[in-house]
Amino acid sequence: MLFVVDFDGTLSVRDTVDAMLEQFADPSWEEIEQEWLDGHITAVQCMQKQLHMVKADHVTLENFFRSIQLDATFLPFYKHVSQFAKLAIVSDGLDHAINVAMKNAEFPELPIYANKLHFVPEGIDMSWPHKNPSCNAGNGVCKCKVAQDLSGGNKPVVLIGDGKSDACLAKSADIVFAKGSLIKHCEANNIPHFKFQTFADVLAKVKSWSQDKSHNTLSA
Repeated sequence: MLFVVDFDGTLSVRDTVDAMLEQFADPSWEEIEQEWLDGHITAVQCMQKQLHMVKADHVTLENFFRSIQLDATFLPFYKHVSQFAKLAIVSDGLDHAINVAMKNAEFPELPIYANKLHFVPEGIDMSWPHKNPSCNAGNGVCKCKVAQDLSGGNKPVVLIGDGKSDACLAKSADIVFAKGSLIKHCEANNIPHFKFQTFADVLAKVKSWSQDKSHNTLSA
């Protein structure tokens, strides 16, 4: 079994890229965000435009990444699930920000699949090592391809996510845990899912599977 864990707004308490933009970018970043939400530009186009608006030096940004608050209930969830499954953080966010936040919180070291952050004078840029040119979703990280590669196509895939970047994988994952806008997407597309707020909710459901062998048939 493979658990694909989103980061921004899922493992982190709030979307860290949005928080960074609020602090270090011109307020017009929100207009670009709306263009993406409305489907006028891709996630890659949106994020590249927004990151070019970030004005802060390396030290300031590193301090910000260390301040990212994570969901503390992930730790008991990880302790239980890692006994029988693989876990990976798969995010359309920034790899270095995730790494710094995880290390600062003394969370377990996990494989991270995310967009690559590059420091440039007075700001940041990015590249996309996990972009899939054949994917129509337009994300920097193709979560479907990463899940396919990690599972080998023969392990059940569990998605834990909260937003638009999780929508594509939600269609093919064996089990979906959803919060935020991912709930609306699942409801609109008749995708079976379990609602959650924290990893404590996810852990409770996962533990119930050992008592209820019918978890292969999802009912939210």
